[in-house]
Formats: sequence, structure tokens, C-alpha cells
Amino acid sequence: MTHDHDLVLRPTAAQTEAALNPPAGRNGGDLVVETLQGLGATTVFGLPGQHALGMFDALRRSSLTYVGLRVENNAGFAADAYGRVTGEAAPLLLSTGPGALMSLAALQEAAAASAPVLAIGSQIPVAGLGGGRHGYLHELRDQQASFRDIVKSVHTVRTASQIPSAIAAAWESALTAPHGPVWVEIPQDVLLAETAVPVVTAVDATPEDVVPRPELTAVAAHLLSTAERPVIIAGGGVVRSDASGKLRALAEKIDAPVVTTFGGKGAFPWEHPLSLQSWLEDRRTTDFLESADVLLVVGSGLGELSSNYHTFAPRGRVIQIEADLGKLESNHAGLGIHADARLALSALLETVEDRRDPSAADAVREVLAAVRARIDSQELTLEQQVLASVREALPDDSPSFWDMTILAYWAWSAFDARRPNTMHSAQGAGGLGYGFPAALGAAVADPTRPVLAVSGDGGAMYSIAELATARQYDLPVTWLIVDDGGYGILREYMTDAFGQATATELARPDFVALAESFGVPATRTSPETLSEDLAKALAQPGPSVVVLPALLRMFAPTHL
Repeated sequence: MTHDHDLVLRPTAAQTEAALNPPAGRNGGDLVVETLQGLGATTVFGLPGQHALGMFDALRRSSLTYVGLRVENNAGFAADAYGRVTGEAAPLLLSTGPGALMSLAALQEAAAASAPVLAIGSQIPVAGLGGGRHGYLHELRDQQASFRDIVKSVHTVRTASQIPSAIAAAWESALTAPHGPVWVEIPQDVLLAETAVPVVTAVDATPEDVVPRPELTAVAAHLLSTAERPVIIAGGGVVRSDASGKLRALAEKIDAPVVTTFGGKGAFPWEHPLSLQSWLEDRRTTDFLESADVLLVVGSGLGELSSNYHTFAPRGRVIQIEADLGKLESNHAGLGIHADARLALSALLETVEDRRDPSAADAVREVLAAVRARIDSQELTLEQQVLASVREALPDDSPSFWDMTILAYWAWSAFDARRPNTMHSAQGAGGLGYGFPAALGAAVADPTRPVLAVSGDGGAMYSIAELATARQYDLPVTWLIVDDGGYGILREYMTDAFGQATATELARPDFVALAESFGVPATRTSPETLSEDLAKALAQPGPSVVVLPALLRMFAPTHL
């Protein structure tokens, strides 16, 4: 009996001929790039190092486009953004030891945000593995142990013949919901040694679908159809699974208000009559969510930020759709549905009954009016003006990448991301330095649209070296640096907690002159001219910097 997969695995005559007559001079590095090409990769990010040179030399014999950054952590952020924007696994090529370890903070962010990053690092020669005492440069006793707590899966290679299968398995892991970073490591001598392994052509690494169990979606559909006050919380999983259209269709079918988490920005139209927007740090929003008799949580683990710092206590029935099994019912008990958000929402749409509630939009307006009144009472005109200027200058379909800075904290709650998958920040893991290198990765993915990066002066110093990358590849990224002379949000936190701040004030360069020294045009702006200056910079080809000297304040959160 012949099965379909038998036909798929049978080589063609051309494949057989190529396999029997591989070109001379190939090594393990060629197997790496051939496998990536066979999987459909077109672009790789990274930074070369001594043990990884076999991979990097092989790039020149491939069709892959290489984008090199100046710091491994920044290369990881760029790959993270490429993965978020394209939905494809972003290869990240790294060296051993310090080079590998420098990527860890970026991979932690990719893990928290479910960004598919395929990190491939080198290792010391096979003979030295496992000891930690051989004296090789960059040697670690157990390099993969440093990654195991962060990435979805770890894949090790000890011979050339293992390379294609290991990379294919890692690729599949990275793209199986929930998306995330994975780690492959290959010893130096395996990368350099000539190989007779046939040329890698097509590679099958189709990710597995995380399909909802039908009895669970049937119960969920019944609960939503018969609810008196259904409400939906939409998280980053909706964006990652490209399920925004399904979400809107479901919300409109049952007249359910929708709040988007900070990671789910853009998952639901901001100005929709059912949109509660993203005011999750406001007690009125929390109260409204708690009052729902059925709360549908899609693609969110309801962690610290999404639960108003764990003060959220739902009183109704909770339905949670989550692809990450570890997050399912981890913070609140309920009907847990382990599934990809898009597949689960599709199942609900097929079975849920129409439900009309004319009062839902009125209730949404009341909550937003109360939030607006609270913000307006705090004399935060400057902050609202700056955020409005950014929104006015940025084209609707342009992606933006926000560092951990006060303006980003405002944007989490108050910024209208007018398209799905266009607003990204480092709120998953919360590391500094994300905004600019991530924006570079997005520009590599789609150089036809201008990209915005937003940083404070403290976070900007993590990424200054990447101005050289932006110039070298002529990437259309405008970098807005809000210069308040220090770590502004930490200054606020410490002043509130201790009466004064310590270790938050920073000497910094003249950012305009520094950018210009890299050949990147720069402008010093003001709150009054920000919209015009930013729009002009975004309209220019290539990279640019806009510096805004301003001391911004956070709005007061309400947890109680």
C-alpha cells in the first residue's frame, strides 16, 4: 500500500543526480545555509566570531541576505522584529561564549513576545565539549544550559549529517504556536570540515497546528451565546496568529466589548464602538472586566501588566484560549482551551449564536469617559501632546518599535495602533535597548515603509552603535530619542518610593552631532514642532534621528 508521505519522500531524478554528485569544497557551514535556504529563509542576522567563521564564509556561496549588527543583543532584537513582522522564523547566527551569551536578553524578549527566532551558535571543537577545562577561547562548561531556561527548544549537533535535521526541527519548533526563539549549536570543527553529505534542497519542517478540542469550544460558544455581560481581553496571541479579523467578527456577533493588552495593541480597532482600548492600569477598566459574567481571554496569560498588577479578580466565568500550555489557567481558573488563537476563534465563530446588546457600546463609552476624566485631572498636557504628535506624523501602516521609556508606557495605554501588528515594544521581558535595533529588523523585512523607533536617552545608549548598521544598509528608520537626562521612569519610581532618586542621572552625548558623525541626518525638535519634524524625517529615504529634549511624567495608575 502506498501512502501520500511515501510519495513526498521519494527523490526526483534530479535530486538523486545532485545527491550522488555533490560539488567539491563544501563544509558544515554550507549545510547550515543550504538548510536555511531549503526552509525558505531569505535573510539572516548576526555577528561573526572565531568559532562561527565556517557559517559566515558559507553565506557568500548562498542566496541568503546577511544583515550584520554591531552587538549580538541588538542582532537578536532585529531578528525578533523581523519574526514579528513577517511571521517567519528569523535566523540569527552567533559565535561561542561571550557572543552567544550577549544574545540572551534579546532571546528572553522573543520568548516573552512569542517571536520566532532561530538562533544558531557555534561551539568549541567536539573534542573539548563537556569539560570546561580545555582552555579553548570562549569555552563554557555547558553553553546550552545558558539558553535552556529561555528558548523553546535546544538542538545540538555533533556531526555534519545532523545539521539539516537539527535546524529543521528547530525551525518547526520556532513556528509552532506559541512562536518563540530556539537554539542550535554546532562545533567549530564540524562547521569547517569538508563534507560529502548531499546538497540540502527542500526541507519539510511544517509547524504543527495547535487545534482546540471541539467539546471545549462548544461549551465556550454556549457560555458566550447565553451571557448577559460578555467581555473579551485580546492579547498578543491574537496578533501573532493573525487573528484580528476573527476577533472583530466574534465581538460584533455577540456584542462583546474588547480590551487589548499592551502586547495585543492593534488586535481590535481603537475607535470601534465596542473598543475599551488598552487602559489596563485604570481601576475603572479593571472593575468593568471583573463585572463580566463571561470573560473570554484570547492569547494572554493575564500576567502582571494585563491584570493591573495582579489586582484583577474576575467574578464571572473565565474562558482562556492560550497556545502556551504553561500559561493556561496559570493566574485564573476557568475553561482553559489550549489552542492557537486563530483556530479557536474560527471554531467559536462557527458555533456561537448571535447575541444583541445595544447597551454594550454605552457601557464602553462610560468607562472611557471616566478614564479620560481621570487623565485630564492630572495636568499631563505635554505628555498627551507629544503622543498625539507621534501618532499624527506616523503613517497608519508604518510599524513602530518602543523601548522601555516613559513615552512607551504612555503608548501602551493611550496610543492608537491603527493596524494589527504595527506597534511593538519590549514589554514582554522589559529589557532596555529594544526600540532601535528592532526597528532595523522590521525595515529589513519591508524596506518600502518607513519605520519608527522610540527611545529615551538612557535606552538609546544601548543601541548607538547600530547607527552604523542603519547607515551601512541605508534602512528607512527614524529614531525618536526623548532626552530627559537619565532613566526617567526609574527616577519617578525611586522618587515615589524613597523621596529621591539614586543612580538615575546620566551624562549623555549631543545626540544630533553623534548621529551626524555616522552620516545619519538628525534634528533637534520641540513639543511644538515634533509632529512636523517627525513627519519630515519619516518621509526621507534612509535613516534619521529626531531628538526631543523633554521631561515627561507618567499618569498615576489606579490599582485600588
